Amino acid sequence: MKVILNSKGYSYDVHSLVKAFYPEEDVKIETCLEDERHDDLISVYVSSGDIGKESTVSGCVRVSVPSEEGVISQEKEYCDLDRAGVKNVLKRVLYEVLEKKTKRSLPWGTMTGIRPVKVAMKMLRDNEPDREIKKYMKSVYLCSDDKIGLAVSIAHREAKILEQIPDDSFSLYVGIPFCPTTCMYCSFTSYPIVSWKQRTKEYIATLKREIDFFSGYYRNRKCDSIYIGGGTPTTLEADELRDLLGYIRSSFDLSDLREFTVEAGRPDSITDEKLLALKECDVSRISVNPQTMNEKTLKLIGRRHTVEDVYSAFEKARGAGFSNINTDLILGLPGEDEEDVKYTFDRIRELAPDSVTVHSMAIKRAASMHRFLDDNPGIVSTNTPRMMDIAAGCCDSLGLVPYYLYRQKNMAGNFENVGYAREGMFGIYNILIMEEVTDIAAAGAGTISKRVFDNGRIERCDNVKDVALYIDRIDEMIDKKRKLFEQ
Repeated sequence: MKVILNSKGYSYDVHSLVKAFYPEEDVKIETCLEDERHDDLISVYVSSGDIGKESTVSGCVRVSVPSEEGVISQEKEYCDLDRAGVKNVLKRVLYEVLEKKTKRSLPWGTMTGIRPVKVAMKMLRDNEPDREIKKYMKSVYLCSDDKIGLAVSIAHREAKILEQIPDDSFSLYVGIPFCPTTCMYCSFTSYPIVSWKQRTKEYIATLKREIDFFSGYYRNRKCDSIYIGGGTPTTLEADELRDLLGYIRSSFDLSDLREFTVEAGRPDSITDEKLLALKECDVSRISVNPQTMNEKTLKLIGRRHTVEDVYSAFEKARGAGFSNINTDLILGLPGEDEEDVKYTFDRIRELAPDSVTVHSMAIKRAASMHRFLDDNPGIVSTNTPRMMDIAAGCCDSLGLVPYYLYRQKNMAGNFENVGYAREGMFGIYNILIMEEVTDIAAAGAGTISKRVFDNGRIERCDNVKDVALYIDRIDEMIDKKRKLFEQ
């Protein structure tokens, strides 16, 4: 599907919104600086063209879309708007035309960014009442009432947590890029552990060098949360986990640490010995992530564990004394329908986790699932409002409330990822990574560190994804961080 656009500065927003209406299409933006309408193509015209952040302009937006009944077109004038204002007008006109064309609406309206709760959060900080926040999100972004209510409720819960976070604190993320196998849907930095078994100690030694840099930089500041993610951190052996987690504990001031999370992740990587190692290192929160409780789907997506392994992992974790266990589930896995989702959440109800993260399937080009669906047109990835309701209903029955939310491109059903948890067990790191109010010190292959400046400006610094290159180029990675954090 081709879109003709006269202004390069709005390409991302136009692409994201058209893709949301046509998730199966390969959407391409072609820039044409002239005011041209093509009756056989989607045409988007902004009279002011690309404008700077500080400028205000007047002009019009015009959108034309071909349909079976003829061309659907709409035009709207605007006056004295900055770039963000023009963008909102453009997206609204495009949305309304595509809504007429497709005869369907999107749950999040024109919102295409990954952090929709930020809109509500900003208005809360400005002491706006809920009714004004809801009115704004409805009028500007055309969000559904359900999604507006979800965003506002989460914003209130996040605000209470953030009130307790000191401005000068930071969070530490450590990436372990190894897994038992690579899942079909995965596009994260992850390598089969069998290929790296002989080099895990070398990888940990390299991590320690990066941790040393952060330890020096943050020597006068306290760490709020630690998150060990991946990959699957529990692909490391018990003694390796003790070594790494113990080193972290000795490197930072953790006197005010609010949360220490380790993604135990794949049930087939969890053992009594590893759980004991985590407990000895005062890990307070772990994740056991089956993604689905349907055996046929587990086999299809390449997860070499069974549903029984999930029950066993939970039993071991509870027996080891863990009272804050999260579990991740995905809606929209290939071939699953509403009955499959209901079966999964009936089993999750039996496990009674302390928090649940419900992901809507996002099909990434880098994941093998993208090719699999192309090669198997009879198998589809589908998410529906009913599936979302099943998940939310299960969480509600367990006493879990939504506390953070984010979105990704190409999500099945154009929905969202939502974290649910018991009061007092909200994932602190998850909230901080979404709201971007404190530094994130990230070590490991494929990780991204984030510095939040006093004026609110945010800058990022990424590490190379390849494990071997990360080990070989660690001096370069540390030097990049030094330039960011010590400027």
